[in-house]
Amino acid sequence: MTRAVQTISLALLASSIYLALFLELLPLPELVQTEVVPVLPFWALVSFGAYLLFRLGWNVMTFNDVPEAHKELMAEINLAKTDLRGLGVDVD
Repeated sequence: MTRAVQTISLALLASSIYLALFLELLPLPELVQTEVVPVLPFWALVSFGAYLLFRLGWNVMTFNDVPEAHKELMAEINLAKTDLRGLGVDVD
């Protein structure tokens, strides 16, 4: 099962449960039915956005420097400059 199939299955399951709650097919107390169920999609969207912001911040905070990759990239840039100069292109 690929990740796409898993994601689609989870989304269909969640939307089916929400639809059953919204259409009052599953019995809930009146207060929950009128106050909580209508705002569940917005709560889920805000929670997902907060999770993504946390994950982005965590990855930026724990970013690792890779000196070997920097050296390799600089070597490739110098090689490209040399090739372009050989073709008569001004790169400086």
